[in-house]
Amino acid sequence: MIAVVDYGMGNLRSVAKALERVGAEVVVTADHAAIDAAEGVVLPGVGAFGRCMENLLAAGLEAPVRNAARSGKPFLGVCVGMQILFEESEEFGPVRGLGILPGKVRRFVPREGARKIPHMGWNTLALNHRVPLLRGVADGSYAYFVHSYYIDAADAATVAATTTYGLPFAACVARDHLFATQFHPEKSQKVGLKLLSNFVALSKGVLA
Repeated sequence: MIAVVDYGMGNLRSVAKALERVGAEVVVTADHAAIDAAEGVVLPGVGAFGRCMENLLAAGLEAPVRNAARSGKPFLGVCVGMQILFEESEEFGPVRGLGILPGKVRRFVPREGARKIPHMGWNTLALNHRVPLLRGVADGSYAYFVHSYYIDAADAATVAATTTYGLPFAACVARDHLFATQFHPEKSQKVGLKLLSNFVALSKGVLA
């Protein structure tokens, strides 16, 4: 069973349907016991960083999410669900994050002749090192992004893949079985489904 954390933020059903498509049994839930018991946990997120943190705290989900992210079982943060794993964000802030991974969330700074903000659409992934989540994903593969803020990771060893939009930034981070993507796997077609398939396999213990 994979738990998709329901804290009122994010396209929960799209994420759940994509996981089901690759063979997962999925529950969309805010129940602490269900999150604790799940074989894998997914934390999606869409919208403002501060609002996501407010909703997470209001739902009493900070501790279950922290526990899941630090438990060693497969955990996947998506988009703002990735960002709130870090220490703080500049978005209407600084705003405190969960501080599970070292680094800050910064706003893209408009530059003369630069591309538009938000960063929205397809962009390529440059793989820094191989991690189980990205097994079978080729360097240079395209993934789908929608965001105005990016991760400035303090520990380069956690950055599994980068993309470039005016500047290079973390597109995927990994530490043990804790993974997170700035892009949306559920919108990234074959690449996204491969990534989610790997996550399901990790959750089932058939991929190390």
